[in-house]
Amino acid sequence: MKSDLARAAAAGAAGAAALTGVHQLALGLTDAAPRMDVLGMRALRRSMRTAGLQPPSGRSLYNWTLASDLVSNGAYYALVAGPRPWLRGAVLGLAAGVGALLLPQRIGLGHPPKSEYVTNQAMTIAWYLIGGLVAAATAARLQRTS
Repeated sequence: MKSDLARAAAAGAAGAAALTGVHQLALGLTDAAPRMDVLGMRALRRSMRTAGLQPPSGRSLYNWTLASDLVSNGAYYALVAGPRPWLRGAVLGLAAGVGALLLPQRIGLGHPPKSEYVTNQAMTIAWYLIGGLVAAATAARLQRTS
């Protein structure tokens, strides 16, 4: 059981790292890149204030957001572990990408920056799908080696 949890955590971490890596790379390459980090900062600020804590600001807020994104996305992508990891990875990735476009306004985080552009929407969905598929590849590889 412990090894199953470790494999799931490794797959989730790989998926989260891939998603974050693609996001960071694109931010340096194009102004049209999705800004899910902006939504993350909004969510972190709101959560900390709700908890009665003073949120960090500036670069510190950005770094906290990246860390919380890695943890939360890692936990999410860990769900690919188990039977049919490729199907799970594709479904989870697509669901996260679509959710990233549809949910922010509904949960009070505002409009995702530049998400009115089809290219931005496609990138958002593709990046989360990449995360899901990297998690699936990792899970499948770890299943074969155990």
